[in-house]
Amino acid sequence: MAQRILRSERDREAVMAWIKSQRLPCSVKVEPGAKRSLEQNQLQRQWLLEAQEQGDQSAEEYRAYCKLHFGVPILRAENERFCEQYDRVVKPLAYEAKLDLMQEPIDFPVTRLMSVSQKTRYLDAMFVALCSQGLVLTEPANAA
Repeated sequence: MAQRILRSERDREAVMAWIKSQRLPCSVKVEPGAKRSLEQNQLQRQWLLEAQEQGDQSAEEYRAYCKLHFGVPILRAENERFCEQYDRVVKPLAYEAKLDLMQEPIDFPVTRLMSVSQKTRYLDAMFVALCSQGLVLTEPANAA
């Protein structure tokens, strides 16, 4: 079964019916919260493109910087598995290598692992940091 985000009682009832239909033994994992939202992803992309238009880096370079400086600390503090893997594989590397890992084609997973709450904090930090560099970004309330 693919991962499901339950946002209503109807969603919960559908998953419960599916669970009841499964042959035993089977495994089920339930986690609180929801993964980042499509709207959050769109806002992040919009900001990166705005930063690229005004700044001196590509959208992908800004993305790597933000993942490393804002996303990694959030996940290291709140996701034990991520912290272990990051500390073992990435932390010993030089800064430039870390930035390279955050970008395509390697694209070390950071924001795609975040919950809505984590992604909100990430976007808040990203907004403050990029605006403090003199970049003008669309205000979240006015975003497309």
